[in-house]
Amino acid sequence: MSDRLPSLNALRAFDETARTLSVTRAAEALHVTHGAVSRQLRQLEEQLGVTLFRRQGRGLALTQEGELLRASTSQAFERLGQACTQLRRRASEAPLVLGCPGSFLARWFIPRLDRLKAQCPELNLHLTADDEVAGRLGTDVDAVLRFAEPPWPDGVRVVELAPERMGPVLAPELLEDASPATAPAALTTLPMLHTQSRPQAWSQWFAALGLDPATMRHDQSFEHLHYMLEAALVGLGVAIAPSYLVEEDLRTGRLVAPWGFIETPARLGLWLPAGAPRRDIDRLVEWLKQELARSSG
Repeated sequence: MSDRLPSLNALRAFDETARTLSVTRAAEALHVTHGAVSRQLRQLEEQLGVTLFRRQGRGLALTQEGELLRASTSQAFERLGQACTQLRRRASEAPLVLGCPGSFLARWFIPRLDRLKAQCPELNLHLTADDEVAGRLGTDVDAVLRFAEPPWPDGVRVVELAPERMGPVLAPELLEDASPATAPAALTTLPMLHTQSRPQAWSQWFAALGLDPATMRHDQSFEHLHYMLEAALVGLGVAIAPSYLVEEDLRTGRLVAPWGFIETPARLGLWLPAGAPRRDIDRLVEWLKQELARSSG
């Protein structure tokens, strides 16, 4: 006799038939056909080498062997049901861990947290800052916000949220030193700030405006975009940044963007594991799109 356990489907068919003492009612409860339940019961009896049911009038009754198996299956399925319920409850209560670049977290997301909590009080969100967080997607983090260019890598699902709009920004007092201030070529007369996280940004902007990249200055470079923007705020030079990260500085006049923004090939997307999504992801996507549309407006 084989020690291999019977299939879970066969045991489930047996347990439901034993509970109702009816193949027909068991099939209805399991949402399968009468024939499917009968085949599962027959295969189970053949594998175990015993008879589990006997005819009693127009119905069924459990044999002694059936009673023995029923005592085990009822407890097993009850415990399985309890465990699944606990797991679902844990999943619904566990925070949604969202990773995003530190500059985006500090300059765009955190100023909107109060609005997020007011509009989505049911969303239990934990934010983590890491420019390389996409590598931990599906393990340490449930979703990742990032700017990137398609095509997207295999193994992830990307919800595109908004295009990236990039442009030069500077302190208003620095603009007074440019000549003529409103001409894009005025950049060649001002200190230009760079960031290692976006090395192609200035080249893209120069190309979009038809400027000669050979005239581009390389005055100061920073490891992170956030540091570059802080340097721009104190008047050390012209930074180039996504519009989403500087909208509050532009609104308050701490920075100006006299030459506007261009749309780059990159997209801000929410990166998700390829598996089944969490239910709270849809609500987060809805809120992000709403807030990003407000920003671009």
